[in-house]
Amino acid sequence: MTDAYQKSMMDNLYWWGIPTMFRCPNEGPEGKDIALVGVPHSTGNGTTERDQHLGPRALRHVSAVQRRVHSLFGIDPWNSCNIADVGDVPFPRANDNEDCIQRITDFYAQIDKAGTRPVSVGGDHSITGGIVQALGCGAIAQGQPVSFLHLDAHTDVFTKVDHFLGAKKSAAHWGAYLADQGKVDPSRSMQIGLRGHPRSLDWLQPSYDYGYNIVTMGEFRERGLANVVAQTKEVLGDRPVYITFDLDCLDPTIAPAVSNLEPGEKGFDIDEAVGILRAARGLNIIGGDVVCMMPTKDSPNNITALTAAAVMFEMISMIAENCANTVSNAS
Repeated sequence: MTDAYQKSMMDNLYWWGIPTMFRCPNEGPEGKDIALVGVPHSTGNGTTERDQHLGPRALRHVSAVQRRVHSLFGIDPWNSCNIADVGDVPFPRANDNEDCIQRITDFYAQIDKAGTRPVSVGGDHSITGGIVQALGCGAIAQGQPVSFLHLDAHTDVFTKVDHFLGAKKSAAHWGAYLADQGKVDPSRSMQIGLRGHPRSLDWLQPSYDYGYNIVTMGEFRERGLANVVAQTKEVLGDRPVYITFDLDCLDPTIAPAVSNLEPGEKGFDIDEAVGILRAARGLNIIGGDVVCMMPTKDSPNNITALTAAAVMFEMISMIAENCANTVSNAS
């Protein structure tokens, strides 16, 4: 057996070696096409369900066992472009949510300056606010506000409360304040899969007021995947797209280890969620994140972490395909 073959076999054993994301080198973002980033932040959720900061470590633990090639796309993302695990955003004041959000923004501003597209794992959903404060109207977006492809059980546009148990730029607010800042264009963004347990009958109204295009889970069931994908492609169009994927959009039987379980209505199965993600295939994806994993509540087989890694792989593959096509067209 060749040394390369033996190394490939060992690399597939997720419990062996140093657990970087998908076995990528731990290097800085300079000169890279894609930066894989951990954002171990929990204080934006503002509840006792705060072990989401363990998400990046859990994903690194299992990611080596993920696919190395994308059969449908016909691409090997790891060899078609330059990808690195750039490590975790540091949080020396981890219990101060507002300080953490600013540190996220500062960290991603350097990634954006390098011209590298980040794919991240959290962390609670407040991290999206910090990330898009840097990427919205930034270098990769060429000065434009981003369009969200947002899969979630919740809107995260909860303007009826001014903070979430003390957190201002919280997991419940980023969809609003990013729009207020002009970092995101709600009219060219999609929120898909909403089914959260509402405390008031007008819980969706703030998203409508901002102009987000909403597809509740009930509407998705009525319309079907193909119809929603067609709308998503039309709405996102030629805009810079940022994908944010809250694992609670999935059915709890698929992703049990999330911080805000929604068992009252069936969530996406994995094929449905991936089908929606692929609506962004070929579009100008500037980055993405997977959030809200609670590793301390996962099944012994790490199914939620494995599912999160599979979702990340889809994002990575779509960006890598774009990079490969850019190189091919240039030559």
